[in-house]
Amino acid sequence: MIPARPVTSLQNATVKAARALHMRKEREASGLFLAEGLKIVAEAVELGRTPRTLFFGREAADHPVLQRVARATAQAGGELLEVSHDVLEKVSRRENPQTVLGIFPQAFTPLQDIQPDAAACWVALDRVRDPGNLGTIVRTADAAGAGGVILVGECADPYSVEAVRATMGSIFAVRIARAALQEFLAWRTAWPGSVVGSLLSATTDYRAANYRAPTLLLMGNEQQGLPPELARACDVNVKIPMRGRADSLNLAVATGIMLYALLP
Repeated sequence: MIPARPVTSLQNATVKAARALHMRKEREASGLFLAEGLKIVAEAVELGRTPRTLFFGREAADHPVLQRVARATAQAGGELLEVSHDVLEKVSRRENPQTVLGIFPQAFTPLQDIQPDAAACWVALDRVRDPGNLGTIVRTADAAGAGGVILVGECADPYSVEAVRATMGSIFAVRIARAALQEFLAWRTAWPGSVVGSLLSATTDYRAANYRAPTLLLMGNEQQGLPPELARACDVNVKIPMRGRADSLNLAVATGIMLYALLP
């Protein structure tokens, strides 16, 4: 195992800085975020994203995957810390923490750098509020083969601890872009394929519409749905029929249904 600095003090400056990443203002100020678990951290390294700081418990030190991650971290100039269980609990804010935690730089794709033809479908989310929903959508976009996720307006932070947990590692594999509403509307005018909105009030069944790739799927806020301004910006608005007593679907579930309908 590559030598690591032992840390047991809960007052250690690096430990306190890592714990502070649970707060959005600290993530925005530092440009960093926390990822938990050896599997997720290892996937990040495989994708060329090495942690700035790698925390691990003594019980994980001899794991061959951790050793590969530690070598990659050290080669990239990252810091290796062998920490106590109490430190892992403090950083993760969980009573049963993962034995491996990584601090990574955030990565946003500029909206203008998105190449629509790089994938058959992309997702745009308007003011999504729930970090669990957002993380699940990122994971689903990854599983379905979508090109990325565009956050429109004031959205939940995709790099919050809750959202990153829900992505199950897909945060490192999916392009994430951000845009103000008017910026997004201006950019959308050059979209070469179909722009599709999901609306409960639409009259067209999502299975009956004609879509032209690449498709850009617009999904609205959990409470209010897609606002009129964005609905008007769509080439077609479709609905997912509600056949039971429920009058709507969870945003992440609805997005998953639409993604698999739009992708070949």
